[in-house]
Amino acid sequence: FKLIEWTLDQDRLYENPIMSEVGQKAIKELTQKYEISVPSLTGDCFMQAPFYKVDGSKSESLLLDLRNIIISCGKLGVKYIVFPLVDNGRLETQKQEMMLKDGLALVDDLLFQRGIKIVFESDFPPNRLKDFISGFSFKNYGINYDIGNSAALGYNSKDEISAYGDRIINVHIKDRILNGTTVPLGKGNANIPKVLKELSEINYDGNYILQTARAVNENHADVLCQYRDQVINWME
Repeated sequence: FKLIEWTLDQDRLYENPIMSEVGQKAIKELTQKYEISVPSLTGDCFMQAPFYKVDGSKSESLLLDLRNIIISCGKLGVKYIVFPLVDNGRLETQKQEMMLKDGLALVDDLLFQRGIKIVFESDFPPNRLKDFISGFSFKNYGINYDIGNSAALGYNSKDEISAYGDRIINVHIKDRILNGTTVPLGKGNANIPKVLKELSEINYDGNYILQTARAVNENHADVLCQYRDQVINWME
């Protein structure tokens, strides 16, 4: 493994190593020692506490968190911040969508200065997501494509990739049952070899992140190696 995707939760946000100088120093030392990079971060915090679903000082406080997260990512060379518009973070009204756009407009310059893109993960159907992402600039925004989540929603990968494939800049490899939970790769409704082929056909050259079912016996390293080899075989 040459790269990992960091995860950031709202709970004890500022205790996360990525948010402090001491933690950032340790991350830099470890990534250099083990020759691994951290090109992306999944902001579960944005899903757990969406600034676009609250008003006034609460929204301002969460937007300040976003600015601080961008600054921290910039210090570590993180290029992509995955912004989940799913579960508690899903967009349910036009007002929420407008508040999201207005809030993100406040950090547009900061994103550009730090060389960071926000990549949305959404449960929208293909054409709805195409319309949504068209309202955001190529320079600062893109899409994180989660193979398992799309399979769980019953979406057709060909329809999705043909609709907004040019905006996909990060991919989560996962398998899920239709309308159900995450399962080991190859055990759910995701046709991962087919999706990988379709992504290859549009010349996708971004990262693939294993966001896979955890090991039942806590031996996560062995399971991840198995998944990695499985995906490489599918790619070949």
